[in-house]
Amino acid sequence: MTPPWDQPDMEGMDRALDLAALGLFTTTPNPRVGCVITREGAVVGEGWHVRAGAAHAEVHALRQAGAAARGGCAYVTLEPCSHHGRTPPCADALIAAGIRRVVVALEDPNPQVRGAGIARLRAAGVTVDVGLRAEQASQMNVGFLTRMRRQTPWVRAKVAMSLDGRTALANGASQWITGEAARADGHQLRARSCAVLTGMGTVRQDNPTLTVRAVPTSRQPIRIVLDRGLETPLDAHVLGPQAPTWLVTCNEDVQRARRYEDLGAQVLVVGCKAPGQMDLSALMRLLGQRELNEVTLEAGARLTGALLQERLLDEFVFYVAPALLGEGGAGVIAGAPLTHLTQRHGLHIQGIVALGPDWRIEARCQY
Repeated sequence: MTPPWDQPDMEGMDRALDLAALGLFTTTPNPRVGCVITREGAVVGEGWHVRAGAAHAEVHALRQAGAAARGGCAYVTLEPCSHHGRTPPCADALIAAGIRRVVVALEDPNPQVRGAGIARLRAAGVTVDVGLRAEQASQMNVGFLTRMRRQTPWVRAKVAMSLDGRTALANGASQWITGEAARADGHQLRARSCAVLTGMGTVRQDNPTLTVRAVPTSRQPIRIVLDRGLETPLDAHVLGPQAPTWLVTCNEDVQRARRYEDLGAQVLVVGCKAPGQMDLSALMRLLGQRELNEVTLEAGARLTGALLQERLLDEFVFYVAPALLGEGGAGVIAGAPLTHLTQRHGLHIQGIVALGPDWRIEARCQY
């Protein structure tokens, strides 16, 4: 049964979520977590997880609270850990500090935790209530939760398009369909992602850098290029030193791979299901094994369509400009044409926001 949350509870958890958001760009592969400690209605400690290997949110909050934590209440956006990883168990730290009550937004699906932190707290006599702002905490960590539950990342396709669904002119020109505010928002998506995924066609056509530039961040996402034959031009911007680069290929030519490794790129080999057809499901499993939580796809219609067809896309973020590009322009997805409306790809609209003259539409894939 859901506890009867009072106003201080909601305020405490809302503040913890705000703190968790401060680690939006930096915590990978760990979750974004915030913690607030109160005593007798006053906040005595706050903290958030900044990066993997650093102290967790609960530890930061307990350090700030000091002796004032004893008898207090902790609001935590994700279940406190109960195992020794890069840092000691947070559940033990809360118990040792004398916290009397812990309010948890969301249980941690990590097999190393999965209820054990809550159980340890309760066994020590700490009152634990779970579920306050669970939806907001889930959205904050959609990639981490997805990787823990299915061992693959959350894959988000970013698409800039005209109102008639064109992503480029017939000659390939696409810069810029949308305005500055929409482009800056797209950089926010890159910044929160563990990696940006694209294909060889986009590299050849647009020669993108795929780095975060419009928003401040201390971490650049990994750039992943699907290159079946290891044919990425050696002077491609995506091979520059600004961020890590992985080339994913079906080609096992060691000498060819070394050319890219000498430039600092990693070459990863996955199987092909058929000549020229990369095993995209195997790719996603590989990315999950490499602890990628969120992957933003910035690719052409063929790769986007292939991932959608294989049900490997989770979400679209459309940036829609109030303009028409007309017949002959590139579409959002490519592939075998549908023959019946029952074959259409369903989407569930999560939100629509104005960004200057443009619109951002968030839509979850329905399979």
